[in-house]
Amino acid sequence: MRTAQAGDAAAYRALLRDCVTVIAAMARARGVRGAAVDDVVQDTLLTVHRARATYDPERPFLPWLRAIAQRRAIDALRRASRHPREVYDPLAYAAQADEGPLPGHDLALHQRRQTLAAAVAHLPEGQRQAIEQIALRELSLEEASAATGRTRGALKVNFHRALKALRASLSSAREGTDV
Repeated sequence: MRTAQAGDAAAYRALLRDCVTVIAAMARARGVRGAAVDDVVQDTLLTVHRARATYDPERPFLPWLRAIAQRRAIDALRRASRHPREVYDPLAYAAQADEGPLPGHDLALHQRRQTLAAAVAHLPEGQRQAIEQIALRELSLEEASAATGRTRGALKVNFHRALKALRASLSSAREGTDV
């Protein structure tokens, strides 16, 4: 490297040629695989070329080269992790579970809505209003109070009583089924 810095082109070519195997070994030791090793070698050689004026001839060359090669290997690993590889595996595709709704999902959802609507309809008027305004229409206590003409406290009490009644009603309805 000292003679290359002094302007000896043949020494510089020989240095770069000799660095290739060392850089490739360092890249593989860092975990770089396949064609990415060649990319690390090229990136490292470019960096060596650009930074050759910063090399201190009084210090050993190999640690300087190792530091550059390791950083380029890490850069390559980061780039590779940002772009995941697509792997074609027909068995994995065939065995992949369908993440969509199960057959009969719409029917079960419709039945649950009907059961809930029937349970809400059987509540006393104040409790039914509290559930409809707060839970089903998702109004705040202030908005529900303005819509029903009842106080916030009365709505809270009716809402909690309605929830308790619905839990009891729906759990007893569920016990009567085979689900």
